Parts: sequence; C-alpha cells; structure tokens
Amino acid sequence: MTLTRKGTATRRRIIEGAAEEIRERGVTATLDDIRARTGTSKSQLFHYFPDGREELLLAVARHEADLVLADQQPQLSDLGSWPAWSAWRDAVLARYRGQGQCCPLNALLTQLGHTTPGAQAVVTQLVHRWQAEIADGIRRLRDAGEVPRELDVDRTAAAILAGIQGGVVMMMSTGDDTHLAAALDLGIGYLRASSAVPLRLGTAPV
Repeated sequence: MTLTRKGTATRRRIIEGAAEEIRERGVTATLDDIRARTGTSKSQLFHYFPDGREELLLAVARHEADLVLADQQPQLSDLGSWPAWSAWRDAVLARYRGQGQCCPLNALLTQLGHTTPGAQAVVTQLVHRWQAEIADGIRRLRDAGEVPRELDVDRTAAAILAGIQGGVVMMMSTGDDTHLAAALDLGIGYLRASSAVPLRLGTAPV
C-alpha cells in the first residue's frame, strides 16, 4: 500500500495506540477498544489494515520488536569499549526489569502463532538485527586490539544473544532476573578473558 505522509502518520498512530491497548489489556483487546483509543472509524481501520485484526496484530508485533532494540540505544550501537559493554549490559537489564514478566511481543506472537510466516519473519528479523549489532560491537573490540583477531565474531555474537534470550525466558517464568544477569556477565566475561588467553579457532579460553 502506497500512503501519503498523512496516511503513514495515521497508520503509525493506530499501531502505537493498539500497542498501548495491548500492553494494558493483553491480546484480548478488541478492534473496538483500539478504535476508541485511537479515535479512528471502522472504515478507516480497515483501510489501513484490510485483513483486519490479524494484520494489525502483526504490525504491532513488528512495532514491539523494533522497541526491543530501540530500548537498548544508544548503548547497543556504541559497543567499542569495555565501559560501553558494561553500559549496554545495564541497559538490557533495565529494559527487561521494566517490562517484568509480561512480554507484549511474546503474547502477540503466541496469538498469531509462532509458525505462521508473518510471525516467523518478525522473530527472524529481530534476531538478525540484534545479532548484527552485537557482532559489530565485537568487531570494534577486535579492531581496537581488545579481543583476538581469530575470534569467531558471528558465532560469539550468536552465543551472547542466545544467553540473553534464555535469561529472558527464565525471567518471564520466575520473575527473577538472576539468569539474565548471569548470561550477560558471562558473555562479556568470555570476551574479556579471550583478550588475555591465546585462542585457537573453535575453542574457548580456559
């Protein structure tokens, strides 16, 4: 759909309003609830989201996925030093502590069905973007001589992200951020230890 600047702004306003409604009410929020919050008519809502509620929920899921990364800025884009990594670690913890056990993105994806093409695309794009940001930070450390040049950057970034996601799942299940903090601390600790120990490709420092 090709939209004017005003149309783009209206569509974004509907998505943001729907996101706020879902954060408050959960995925049980109806289209009428969203229309009331955003001040849009039924015809206007279906003009921007012809397939109705499912299309709108998918747009909100993309919005929430964007927020996952936006909430880590500017620290995530500035991982060029150890103090910067420490600041990012604190930003990630603050983000998920603020969210608590309620994860709007997970709720939306569950409602849509994790195996549907749209939901899978949201998750895949989020993972790729997040891992790429972490990998860029590791490359900055490598270029500064803080980690060995032979370190497998992408594999290390993938492991750090997997640890974060595992910690988030544990936090959502228990309300305790201990596992998330441990995953971040050990992931960053691995990077710092690698700078002091000769590393062979495919092996971890001891």
